[in-house]
Amino acid sequence: MKFPSSWLKGSSLGESIASELRLHIISGDIKPGTVLSENRIAADYGASRSPVREALKTLSSEGLITLQRMGAVVNGLQVQDYEELYDVRYLIESFAWKRLASSNSAELITQLRQIIDKMDLAGKYHDVVEFAYQDLTFHETIIKAANHTRIWHLWMSIRQIVMTVMLITTNQILSQDDYRINYVVNKHRKLLAGLESRDPHIIARNVEEYFEDSVQTLHTSIPE
Repeated sequence: MKFPSSWLKGSSLGESIASELRLHIISGDIKPGTVLSENRIAADYGASRSPVREALKTLSSEGLITLQRMGAVVNGLQVQDYEELYDVRYLIESFAWKRLASSNSAELITQLRQIIDKMDLAGKYHDVVEFAYQDLTFHETIIKAANHTRIWHLWMSIRQIVMTVMLITTNQILSQDDYRINYVVNKHRKLLAGLESRDPHIIARNVEEYFEDSVQTLHTSIPE
């Protein structure tokens, strides 16, 4: 699997290298314990060592690698790391959804409905990249609409890992039958229905159910 070039628009070379390495690490193509050489990465990507160092620094801040002299050792993600990532996502999104319960959300609801329709279409064509992108966009739209600076900063601190995990799990989901694809789309429709109800209790219940189910799906999708 290759990281979609369309998702890298406006990225620096260092960010692009980090995205590729992140995907290979999280997918298990690069195993924990692997030693990454600055010189080797620079040669592989036709880059100088400066953007490679930028990429390694980013991955180190995410806990995916441990920096060493002239390179790094891969840590990867363990099951607990994935679970903690979803815990943080749940905290962010449950706050965002409940914050929007009392707001005038007509425009937002229309926007979210359009995103779900795009997910549905991507699922019908088994377009992994587009499905994952619309999935990410759906959740990010809610977080942004909450209009809370610190919550947004928290989201941005995990966004790249979340994006990569979504790409990997979406690839797994779209390799299954149409029932599973429709199931995922309908999970998002249920979240939207909660917002339309404007009932904080329904919204909270739907968000909790969404993430409980997502964690179960995660355990069947993550690389061993």
